[in-house]
Amino acid sequence: MGAAPEVLKQHLIDPEICIRCNTCEEACPVKAITHDSRNYVVDPAICKQCMACVPPCPTGAIDNWRMVLKSAAYPLAAQFEWDELPAEAPLPEGVAAEATAVVEAAAAPAAAAAADVQGFETAVTATSFGATVPPWSAAHAYTNLYGPKNPTTATVVGNYRVTDAGTESDTHHIVLDFGSMPFPVLEGQSIGILPPGVDDRGKPHVARQYSIASPRNGERPGYNNLSLTVKRVTVDHDGRPVRGVCSNYLCDLKKGDTVKVIGPFGASFLMPNHPRSNIVMICTGTGSAPMRAMTEYRRRLRGKFEGGRLMLFFGARTQKELPYFGPLMNLPRDFIDLNFAFSRAPDSPKRYVQDLMRERAADLAALLKDGDTFVYVCGLKSMEAGVLEALRDVAAQAGIQWEELAGRLKREGRLHLETY
Repeated sequence: MGAAPEVLKQHLIDPEICIRCNTCEEACPVKAITHDSRNYVVDPAICKQCMACVPPCPTGAIDNWRMVLKSAAYPLAAQFEWDELPAEAPLPEGVAAEATAVVEAAAAPAAAAAADVQGFETAVTATSFGATVPPWSAAHAYTNLYGPKNPTTATVVGNYRVTDAGTESDTHHIVLDFGSMPFPVLEGQSIGILPPGVDDRGKPHVARQYSIASPRNGERPGYNNLSLTVKRVTVDHDGRPVRGVCSNYLCDLKKGDTVKVIGPFGASFLMPNHPRSNIVMICTGTGSAPMRAMTEYRRRLRGKFEGGRLMLFFGARTQKELPYFGPLMNLPRDFIDLNFAFSRAPDSPKRYVQDLMRERAADLAALLKDGDTFVYVCGLKSMEAGVLEALRDVAAQAGIQWEELAGRLKREGRLHLETY
């Protein structure tokens, strides 16, 4: 009598729900998740089923499984072609009864091994340090109210350039109104935009994700609206010419145009609600969107209670390419502590947000010692390691044991990283 065929509880990503935010690939400690221009997929030969990718996913697309014979696991080539998950297929007769016990017995040691991979001794990443739980006082976040199969429609009521004309960074502040359709959002959440048209495979474009730049009561208080900060993409990360499908679509919208929207997404990158909370915001470029939302919400509450400190580290190539520079400069200095870093300012040395953090080490360390301080990092992926290293240096200079502090910040939902 031959050995029973091996059964695999295969981890799959639902392409209909996935918004391609990259949190799953970033969170995977064994690099089992990869993607092409359309789909995110899980390699069954690598996946340890440690579940590290599940909590950060804002849509639940990552939390899908199929019981299959190991010899018949869905290959990556097939997953890349999916527009939807395949239906659950029954296991061969005689195999199904023992499948669950076999899979559960194998899962525990795999999860433990993957947890070891995620320890603080690994590379500096959002997986190691970024919180996946919200601040204890954050408001309840509504998520996934509208999906790709049932998007809602918003009307453009404003589209304004927020970087100086003539600069390479063509960044727009776009206001969308939802009319009578419910679309509750919180500072730190994001939405998905479905651009019209089809991709090079002839399939409808997938959604692109954008952080909300307005507070919970709207860009215009009392109206059912929100705003986005969108940079027109004309080159890829290697500097090669490319036309970003959704960014160009959004930046070219006119007042009165309508867009298809899904979401909202995100239940952890949320601001604290208790009045004495301090908020440290570190961002570059359009990563300023959630920081603008948090700052504006606090500004509207100013005078109603004694609020905690707001400290902003904001980086751009030049002052003219820094979104919202004018409005930021009009904020009272006793309301927010502003720190700007410019990497390509004429006749000036390159400065990045991490340089400013080290310069303000004493003030930053005092805030890190305060249990009411919450830190938010948003911007290009390339900034993440430098910011975390600066936080480590600031802590060390103040005699704070970084690994212990970082672990506490993560557990308590006080250090949030959102880079792309």
